Amino acid sequence: MTTKIATASGETTAAELGRTLMHEHLVIAYPAWESHSNVTKASQADEIAICVDRIQELQELGYSTLLDPCPNDLGRDAELAAKVGQQTGFQIILATGLYKQSEGAYAYWHFRSNFGESIVDLMADLFISDLTEGIGDTGIKAGIIKVASGPNEITEYENNILLAAAKASVATGAPITTHTDQGTMGDAQQKILTDNGVPAHRIIIGHSCGTDNHEYHMGLARSGSYLGFDRFGIDMVFPDEKRISSLVKVLKAGAGDRVVVSHDSVWCWKGQPFPPGMLAQVPDAFDPTHFERKIIPRLREEGISAEQIEGLLVENPRRFFSGEKLSALA
Repeated sequence: MTTKIATASGETTAAELGRTLMHEHLVIAYPAWESHSNVTKASQADEIAICVDRIQELQELGYSTLLDPCPNDLGRDAELAAKVGQQTGFQIILATGLYKQSEGAYAYWHFRSNFGESIVDLMADLFISDLTEGIGDTGIKAGIIKVASGPNEITEYENNILLAAAKASVATGAPITTHTDQGTMGDAQQKILTDNGVPAHRIIIGHSCGTDNHEYHMGLARSGSYLGFDRFGIDMVFPDEKRISSLVKVLKAGAGDRVVVSHDSVWCWKGQPFPPGMLAQVPDAFDPTHFERKIIPRLREEGISAEQIEGLLVENPRRFFSGEKLSALA
């Protein structure tokens, strides 16, 4: 039976994904962005125009799909994504989930926890509803679950989100993608999720490229999950040269079948989270064409074949969303 994958503008299949970027954002809105009330707010029409321009750039390069793993508490806008998808014919897969404690909806869920209910069950019910019924009253279904943790520890709140995600994944069969910081806690995320019934190959450990620790990468790969090398262009977080070197090592170690790539680009921001002019100083950051234009040539210089590169962009996303098991690594 062919697995159907929900997108913002209808259903697709793994075979129809084509060239896919696995971690990009149409819009991000940090909780309480509205408090910055003297900043001009963009209209949805302006946001749609920005997103359509970005999509058309990707289409010219042969891409047809992206995953926008924006969780519920970071400004996810299903209707915006649907309009962009309808205008361009591009496939945009949306997420349900919650972000890390320091920058997510902790205050809301902490308050809700005062009344004796199981927060894990409440969160799981929310995720299941988004996956099976639709996000809010839009009727637009999420196609993946997003979880997150901060650097060097998983807080009790983040652990609850992971447990809720595992429960929702087991109930629906939905895959999971994660956020990690500074190349830490991916192995702990993986253990919590798999200990609670999620098959390892249904998990992407996001931002694994935040470290050049090869043993960390190979530990995740040998345990059967996908690695997100998904922040290309964001040198202010971790330099691309180290990302490239790390990716080459993983590919040459035989784990190329379990790596997905992207940029973690953000095309529209609510409020003004960066000082004016700052992003103009880092032109490669948040550019979803950067991998194609600048990283692929560097990979070729390092001896990575065209077939291996297409595997990162086509075959691995297809295999991940189809739920195919990964072969064991030595």
